[in-house]
Amino acid sequence: MTKPLRKAVLPVAGLGTRFLPATKAMAKEMLPVVDKPLIQYAVEEARAAGIQQFCLITGRGKTAIVEHFDIAYELEATLRMRHKEAELRMLREAQLPPGAMVTVRQQEPMGLGHAIWCARAFVGDDPFAILLPDDLVLSETPCTQQLAEAYYQTGGCVVAVTEVPRDQTNRYGILDIGADDGRLVEVKGLVEKPKPEDAPSNLSIIGRYVLRPEVMQYLGMLERGAGGEVQLTDAMAKLIGQVPFHGLRYEGRRFDCGDKIGFLEAQIAFALKRPEMAAQVHAFLKNYV
Repeated sequence: MTKPLRKAVLPVAGLGTRFLPATKAMAKEMLPVVDKPLIQYAVEEARAAGIQQFCLITGRGKTAIVEHFDIAYELEATLRMRHKEAELRMLREAQLPPGAMVTVRQQEPMGLGHAIWCARAFVGDDPFAILLPDDLVLSETPCTQQLAEAYYQTGGCVVAVTEVPRDQTNRYGILDIGADDGRLVEVKGLVEKPKPEDAPSNLSIIGRYVLRPEVMQYLGMLERGAGGEVQLTDAMAKLIGQVPFHGLRYEGRRFDCGDKIGFLEAQIAFALKRPEMAAQVHAFLKNYV
């Protein structure tokens, strides 16, 4: 029987150096796209997939992320007094039930695999999703919901994948693929940041995963991979052949919000999806393009 997917791990310990000085005293995950921080997009996407429990892998200076999902009594009282009902509803929709979010500190920056391993007690024996808030996906069906549906179909690990230019494979985790029905791709192997001439394909993993808990035993070996870090890709590769493993060509468009250009593009794309803003955004863009 396939266990229900109810848990998500969100690594948020990074320093955000590409956005300095904005991130000197502010967590990069709190950078807003239009009017909502990146971390809230990730949590809302996970909740749409039926996820109920969240583990933030944090570092120093990340307390604002937790506070964002807490109750702001003074703010809510002020909004009530001013009859700002729409704003009150917006705040309440972002809140999580008591006990739904926990935090774990990653004391040393040892890579994504190490960050996920820090959540081992939270994960236990359950399947879990991983969402990297830097990756923002604009889609009709939330990306993690698409992965959850594929997980319930296959019963194994599923990662979101997209095609990248062959000369950029050294930036990503790349799939060695087997059977391919155009949507679900059988994963025969995984290679972290291969040189273009060594890449088995140009299908890249983005920051969305649904994994079985068995991956923790391999992460726990703390083996160093590319860049001298503990790589999640290396641990996932060891699961291939033990559990079903697939890549999902998700519906939607991904924006790399860890990159300044990707972040700016996301601002425009998400603003254009807002009915109350689209016409004005179209109008002012004509002044620059």
